[in-house]
Amino acid sequence: MFTRRSVLAGSGALLFAPAILRAQTLFTAWPFRLGVAAGDPQPDGFVIWTRLAPDPLAEHGGMPMQAVAVDWEVAPDASFKTIAAKGEAVARPELGHAMHVEVAGLQPDRPYWYRFLIGRERSITGRARTMPAAGATVDRLRIGVAGCQNYEDGLYTAYRHMAGEDLAFVFHYGDYIYEGRASQARWNWNSGPQPLAPVRQHIGQEIYDLADYRRRYAQTRLDTDLQAAHAAFAFFPTFDDHEVDNNWTGNHDQDDVPIEYARLRRQAALQAWYEHMPVRRASIPAGPAIRMYRGARWGDLADFRFLDTRQFRSPQPCGDGFQPVCAGVSDPRAEILGSEQEKMATAPGRARWTVLAQQVMMMTMDRRTGDQPAPIMNMDTWSAYAVPRARILKALAGRGDVIVLTGDEHQNFAGQVRGADDRPVAVEFVSTSISSGGDGQDLRPGSDRMMANNPHLAFLNDQRGYLVCDIGRDQWRSDFMVMDQVSKPEGRIGRRASFLVERGEPALHRVES
Repeated sequence: MFTRRSVLAGSGALLFAPAILRAQTLFTAWPFRLGVAAGDPQPDGFVIWTRLAPDPLAEHGGMPMQAVAVDWEVAPDASFKTIAAKGEAVARPELGHAMHVEVAGLQPDRPYWYRFLIGRERSITGRARTMPAAGATVDRLRIGVAGCQNYEDGLYTAYRHMAGEDLAFVFHYGDYIYEGRASQARWNWNSGPQPLAPVRQHIGQEIYDLADYRRRYAQTRLDTDLQAAHAAFAFFPTFDDHEVDNNWTGNHDQDDVPIEYARLRRQAALQAWYEHMPVRRASIPAGPAIRMYRGARWGDLADFRFLDTRQFRSPQPCGDGFQPVCAGVSDPRAEILGSEQEKMATAPGRARWTVLAQQVMMMTMDRRTGDQPAPIMNMDTWSAYAVPRARILKALAGRGDVIVLTGDEHQNFAGQVRGADDRPVAVEFVSTSISSGGDGQDLRPGSDRMMANNPHLAFLNDQRGYLVCDIGRDQWRSDFMVMDQVSKPEGRIGRRASFLVERGEPALHRVES
């Protein structure tokens, strides 16, 4: 028989343990192995992030199932001689001991350094820049664009090179992790799966529950090149499909499992995304839903709208994949952004440039690379949603200040986004992958056919890397930075192509120097 006395005697250590472990806590290993990150800057501050994980791939990251107090400091100098802000945060087991500290009270438009401390343990130092004051006159902004970092396909050497760039922030368009099981073959875009060992391997099977997703993020974030990029700049993170499941939309996944099960998986996946991204508390998931889309204005220079093209989207038409056009492409009920987000995306610009930072290609694209008789379309892009695409472009037409930043394709593209009357509405830069797709090559077979069939397309390339955007008041420049290889650690970076856009004219001008 259980009595109150026997329960107390058997659980005394638990009952009398402190509710929050503090500085005297000793770890069996360094607890900051997943690095640090900053994100979502504002004029007076930004989010700083870390996750305590002395044994990142073990159960609970090697942490006790108790809340842990962590000190943090922000300084205007890398040596922390002067402290601009400091405090104590709590790493809670409910969030896998991740922390999201929303630092405020800083000066606008300047760099700061930050770190976390627990007793004698100290994290690496990160750096982030605050935004200019609202409406401040800004002459120049330099940002990075990156994503699609399949751990198995290649090394993250591109991030090491990016960390050496002079950037204000990085827009991450998604596919931070990939959900698939450990693979025995590498994908080749020309000939399919190849019997070659992956550059490195995922741990475990395909991921479904919260512990699975946490472990996959931990394995990814252990990469020191990725940690270097996070420590160098603030990120504006978004997600695409592989953070949950390939080509998922709304309550549907690619395997057509019952909706209630798809929602459970999405709930676990989006909680893990929140736990590992430097985003604000406004993005804490509520069940399977999360508020990811948001805006940010860099003074009077650039008005960014970070979009979510997954949660509110109706399923892909024509059976998904690369297909000839079917009637479903013109479905009047189709959605990509949903009404509230669509209003944000098309609202009048409040700066010199309006930037739609999102995940899937907005340009139309005939995907034929051979002698196929009819045009082929990627059903996971805006082109497969003709009605909402036309609605968006009609609202943006005639402005001449719109730039679209995109990922997902694992290739570089530059071209015009044209409306139903074939008039250009915006310029789109599609940034290639960090590693997804492997080493790649300058051009895939059939690229000449792609260029010939798509006159609005100015550039196409199949190497890994990232995009750097140098934004002036009247001119936008994009540099496509590409790797010679990602299968070996000595990969080198180089500028493959550069394009200019004049404000008021949605056209591309190639820079030859």
